[in-house]
Amino acid sequence: MNQDDDFKPKLGKIRAGGGTRGRKFLHQVLAAANRAGGRSAAPKQRFHGSQIGRGAGIGRMLVSRDRHAAFRSRRVVVKSRIVKLAGKGVAGAKAHLRYIQRDGVTRDGAPGQLYGAESDRADGRDFLDRAEGDRHQFRFIVAPEDGDQYDDLKPLTRRLMARMEQDLDTRLEWVAVDHYNIGHPHSHVILRGRDERGRDLIIARDYIATGLRERAAEIVSLDLGPRTEREIEDRLRREVEQERLTSLDRQLLRDAGPDRLVQAGVDDAFRQSLRAGRLQKLKRLGLVEEVAPGQWRLADDLETTLRRMGERGDILKMMSREMTAKGLARSGADLVLHDPAAPPTRPIVGRLVARGLADEITDRHYLIVDAVDGRTVSVV
Repeated sequence: MNQDDDFKPKLGKIRAGGGTRGRKFLHQVLAAANRAGGRSAAPKQRFHGSQIGRGAGIGRMLVSRDRHAAFRSRRVVVKSRIVKLAGKGVAGAKAHLRYIQRDGVTRDGAPGQLYGAESDRADGRDFLDRAEGDRHQFRFIVAPEDGDQYDDLKPLTRRLMARMEQDLDTRLEWVAVDHYNIGHPHSHVILRGRDERGRDLIIARDYIATGLRERAAEIVSLDLGPRTEREIEDRLRREVEQERLTSLDRQLLRDAGPDRLVQAGVDDAFRQSLRAGRLQKLKRLGLVEEVAPGQWRLADDLETTLRRMGERGDILKMMSREMTAKGLARSGADLVLHDPAAPPTRPIVGRLVARGLADEITDRHYLIVDAVDGRTVSVV
């Protein structure tokens, strides 16, 4: 080795790996990636509380699962309400329990019978006594679209509540009553607001809003099999002329842009005929407008109006059933819904025919009056 090649290294201070220049370069790369649309971290999401409580993960999974895969599933309507028991809430809970056990709700017109997870006869008073001090209770109505194919809804309700226990990872205390008196068999379920350790039972919003319905649909689909093509097509054809919010309307709302515009044409010929027919029905109701050939604008209040029309139709059917049960035949033209918000015209004078709950989940009451002027008036 040549002597001129000798050198003596001089060691400096030990520094952390990736000096200032390295960090600057990394920041430049990340900044460029962000400008190009990439993200080094997950975007922040607005907090809305849907992930609080038991069943949050299951609820998110069921909300996001494939819509097409669920299309053949049997349909189940689940209505839910959380009721605070403080103050007058306890009295309301007692009244609700009495009401769902009222006369005439079974197939043979007998009073409803409370049952639970392990017994066909449950004691409502004992259930409420054990719930003393509970902050709240949950109320559910579970109504399978094909509920008339069940001889008994108890096994379905018990399997659903058992699956709910698995999803929420706690034992649940509940009672239920099955109703068959309105043509759509359904179950009323009252669930205590306590978990198995005696703590407040908090259920995630996604699970209440979607998860429980999807679990019920899974069970009914296993019992009755998935819906056939013919069943699906028949139901969709019936929706074309219905004066209520339908799955055809929900698809229109999903397809509409910020300007509320939708196209009449779709790839499938059958679905195009359904959409065209539904748009014509909505046009007659004043809820859509054709702005160009094949292009329609949805009214801003389309969903709200259709929901109200559906509620109105349900009330009229209820009035007709009540009048028939009383032996009082009335034409549809004589059935009138009283609007408390409308300006007063003249007093309603007549005989009280029936009273009950217009909405069994919210305890909203109704009166039916056989008026002296020949009208039959429902006051909600």
